[in-house]
Amino acid sequence: MDIKNSAVGLALLAALLFGLNAPFSKLLLNDIPPMLMVSLLYLGAGIGIFAMRLFSRAAGSDKKEAKITKKELPWTILMILLDILAPFLLMLGLMMTTAENASLLFNFEMVATSVIALVFFKEAVGKRMWLSIGIITIASIILSIDWTASTFHFSTGSFLVLAACCCWGLENNCTRNMSEKDPAQIVIIKGFGSGLGAALIFFLFERTPISDIPLQALFFAMVLGFVSYGLSIFLYVKAQRHLGAARTSTYYAAAPFMGVIVSFIIFGTNVTPAFWIAAILMMIGVWLAVKENHSHEHIHEELTHEHGHSHDDGHHNHADGQTVHSNPDGTNTHTHVHTHETKTHAHAHNPDIHHRHSHE
Repeated sequence: MDIKNSAVGLALLAALLFGLNAPFSKLLLNDIPPMLMVSLLYLGAGIGIFAMRLFSRAAGSDKKEAKITKKELPWTILMILLDILAPFLLMLGLMMTTAENASLLFNFEMVATSVIALVFFKEAVGKRMWLSIGIITIASIILSIDWTASTFHFSTGSFLVLAACCCWGLENNCTRNMSEKDPAQIVIIKGFGSGLGAALIFFLFERTPISDIPLQALFFAMVLGFVSYGLSIFLYVKAQRHLGAARTSTYYAAAPFMGVIVSFIIFGTNVTPAFWIAAILMMIGVWLAVKENHSHEHIHEELTHEHGHSHDDGHHNHADGQTVHSNPDGTNTHTHVHTHETKTHAHAHNPDIHHRHSHE
């Protein structure tokens, strides 16, 4: 399996894990206030991935990855703040709308991520992708209308979920600028930074005594955080390194459909015909995004950076004067500062860390 297909597999697995978020969060919100839920979800993610890192090092299988430096500090701070705001908006939205409606609306995160990646980072958006964005936006509008009301109006819960998607779209692009760094370190920083930040806000402004909350609910919230935020984000960052922000978010769009299925199993909600129309449109939009093929002649400018890589992947045939030993898992991934020489060629590619050229 080549690197791109492996990255696609990681993105899809990340999507499946994140799909558990909405239905199980809605259940837990019966016992846990929204801001505390945010804290527990991210602390569960941070603690879980930190434990995985310790176990990996003890087993001698920890891969060499580039560490986050002061250069990434602004992106790190913005990432942490957005990871407090986005799930808080989601929790509020889940309290006002159904889990399957919120799950399906998660597809709008792909729209937000792609548009921000285009406007601010000049990632290419082709014709299929624009059509996908348009279809998913129309489906999101359909889902945001309260069809059960006697008068026409939009659902507040749906708007809160869409606002969360916009925050996550911006956060995805912050992570994009850190995707060549150690994914586990990124998740640990996200988990402890956002988790402790949300906990501070909760204890400062929330009057609900934590002693009134069942211990099993607190425990399950942290487990959900480890699975849906920790493992999911870890796999997402690994995939984004090779696929870019916009493309990774297209595969990650499988998460809403997983969430819808789980929501039906748990809640058995009767949905409106409008929901099924929106679901079909969402599937068409996601299919168009996945089928986009971006290929043209492009120039690789000379680039010096550091990230985990191996010398047999077709992009790192530099001579660094060092002997590369195999890792315990049979790979030869390692990290060091290296330089890519200028090169011009044409092939299908994604806006990954080696293909962030201008399309203007």
